[in-house]
Amino acid sequence: METFMSNRTTPKQAIELEDKYGAHNYHPLPVVLERGEGVYVWDVNGKHYFDFLAAYSAVNQGHCHPKIIAALIEQAQKLTLTSRAFYNDVLGEYEQFITSYFGYEKVLPMNTGAEGVETAIKLARKWAYEIKGVAENEAKIIVCKNNFHGRTITIVSASNDPEARNNFGPYTPGIITVEYNNIEELANALKDKTVAGFLIEPVQGEAGVIIPDEGYLKKCFDLCKQHHVLFIADEIQSGLGRTGKRLACDHENVHADILILGKALSGGTYPVSAVLASNEIMLCIKPGQHGSTYGGNPVACKVGIAALSVLRDEQLAENSARLGTLFLNELKTIQAEYPELIKTVRGKGLFCAMVIAEHKGKSAWEVCMELMKNGLLAKPTHGDIIRFAPPLIITEEQVMECVGIIRKTIKEF
Repeated sequence: METFMSNRTTPKQAIELEDKYGAHNYHPLPVVLERGEGVYVWDVNGKHYFDFLAAYSAVNQGHCHPKIIAALIEQAQKLTLTSRAFYNDVLGEYEQFITSYFGYEKVLPMNTGAEGVETAIKLARKWAYEIKGVAENEAKIIVCKNNFHGRTITIVSASNDPEARNNFGPYTPGIITVEYNNIEELANALKDKTVAGFLIEPVQGEAGVIIPDEGYLKKCFDLCKQHHVLFIADEIQSGLGRTGKRLACDHENVHADILILGKALSGGTYPVSAVLASNEIMLCIKPGQHGSTYGGNPVACKVGIAALSVLRDEQLAENSARLGTLFLNELKTIQAEYPELIKTVRGKGLFCAMVIAEHKGKSAWEVCMELMKNGLLAKPTHGDIIRFAPPLIITEEQVMECVGIIRKTIKEF
């Protein structure tokens, strides 16, 4: 494996520059990365690491996948942006490809995950007024407690996380919150005839890889159908092979009314998101009523086709299912060896979490710092949870090497 030294920027300089000129809205691990390939990233000193965050699951196909990069470069040299004021020769091809891939009639292309969620909320409200017959400005969206759908004002209005929400008010009205994995609460909330949609992460990623009971999603979907409410799946992080299926909803054969995708839809090369739905829902939005300058741009379209093709052709969902089972079993073994430090482990596919007990003043952050020193990058969420989500191209041999790093790190504590 090639390593090389950079003579451009020292880690200290890079960190100081960000600190001085950038907004302080992130708290990164103190590692300065310069290059990525497959499951590995290299810092500016040439040290390589296993990437076990995969850019919050945006890099499911691995860093700089050659097929995705080739599509990006080829299109970028031809035509990058027309805006939607004109047709281009790539968008229709992408729209046909992605709708066929997931079994929907229509797609609305956007750029970021948050824009995808906003689009889904707008669609659900428009549908409620024009199809369901809800009185104007009365439509409500049900969300789950401890969700993470993004950072816009409307989305933080739907959050109960004080970090995401506090001092960003006034908040968007029309949002009802129910407990995640609590079917009775949802059933009760759905009695309100003004509810337009139920927005849910099939696995709550940012909350710490929270996996609902088996059958929960199907029950939610059936209840929504019964009450003429749209089931909206936020699969931005949980989809595209991460949990061992193409979509996390596929574990229960649930075909969401509105599907939101992002992150790995570009394999981490470009901001690409998509909202998929039926004609009935999607055609509620008419020309001029919603859009984006960059949404559906030619580069994004070619990248999206390549990224989805890689997931399919390299059977990354299947790899995630197989190696996720192996990895979780190994994590359970480590937990059994060190129960005083590890409260619990959980996972679905290569989407796993380890909950760290405060031990002699040591927290999940310290564990991640030690993992970094030992050559594995992961990041804590909510203080005590470490999320493990490597690129889905990882091999069994690499998984076992990483298990060794995790075991060694925990043992050192």
